[in-house]
Amino acid sequence: MQFQAAVLRSYESPFTVEEVLLRTEPAAGEILVEIAGTGMCGTDLAVRNSGGRSPLPAVLGHEGAGVVVRAAAAAAGGADGAIGVGDHVVLSFDSCGHCPNCRAAAPAYCDSFASLNLFGGREEHPPRLTDATGEALAPRWFGQSSFAAYALVPARNAVRVDPALPLELLGPLGCGFLTGAGAVLNTFAAGPGDTLVVFGAGAVGLAAVLAATAAGVLTLAVDRHPERLTLAERFGATPLHAASPDLPARIRRLTDGGARYALDTTAAPPLINHALNALRPTGALGLVARLHTPLSLEPGTLDRGRGIRHICEGDAVPGVLIPRLIALWQAGRFPFDQLIRTYPLADINEAEHDCRAGRVVKPVLLPERTSR
Repeated sequence: MQFQAAVLRSYESPFTVEEVLLRTEPAAGEILVEIAGTGMCGTDLAVRNSGGRSPLPAVLGHEGAGVVVRAAAAAAGGADGAIGVGDHVVLSFDSCGHCPNCRAAAPAYCDSFASLNLFGGREEHPPRLTDATGEALAPRWFGQSSFAAYALVPARNAVRVDPALPLELLGPLGCGFLTGAGAVLNTFAAGPGDTLVVFGAGAVGLAAVLAATAAGVLTLAVDRHPERLTLAERFGATPLHAASPDLPARIRRLTDGGARYALDTTAAPPLINHALNALRPTGALGLVARLHTPLSLEPGTLDRGRGIRHICEGDAVPGVLIPRLIALWQAGRFPFDQLIRTYPLADINEAEHDCRAGRVVKPVLLPERTSR
């Protein structure tokens, strides 16, 4: 079948919206999804700085949501049983399903996570997705490649949702919002009486703020953009500018001796050191962004039982956390839709520019749908 997709052809070039060809039907365990909306995530944009590790040309996109239009007979890998034609689904990251971590309900730490999600998935001969000239496009970015009108995905990655929900807005629950909220609700298991400081009030950080507020956690948010701090305050956090003098001491005063938890979404070593210095004894810091420079820790930052670890995909089982976040949204306690601005898929380069400039927290791209 032929449909429109946004193709990234080089690390420096803009996206081009063009006709692509899907040259196969769903195989066992796969579904074809007509995309209603797909979020633009920092991981998509980081491909430009991957040093050639991500194969191009490619169709990116990994926060898709849509309607199943075809399903293989054995597409029984969904979060709550077999997924069939007509089901509304949110798509999340890929995992193998059979390694020790997948079997232990930790699919974000799948042994094959990097190869399945970050480097184009498995090699395919002949290629299943090509451009109009027949040139192969890197297959299955995060199991999706959802910057497109359609995505062929493993049913294992899909979470069925109520058809009454605004499907075009749900895609970011599969990665960015899942990561921030999962860090609070899963990794930290934070609740009333706990304190949290979030460094970086972008999509992941603000999702963490929303989840922390819903869980009754006293929350602080650190950022350098005043408009992001205004958003964080609206959602229940005490705002602190990243350039505030003696930032760790201010956080310790506001949290009665130090935060129990800190979440860094910036990968900036100075802020990571501030986060550790702002923790109370036995406090925990979670990192969700990939470090691109060596991390030098100041003396004493890990004293008195403080700990630091990387968190992938919010330690989430998508089929468990996504319905939980939707239920919180329906109860008015997780208003993630207020972080979203929609763009036609044709305007993907404008969306990327606005995202990089900080004009939008979470762009969501809307392909033209034949079934609208």
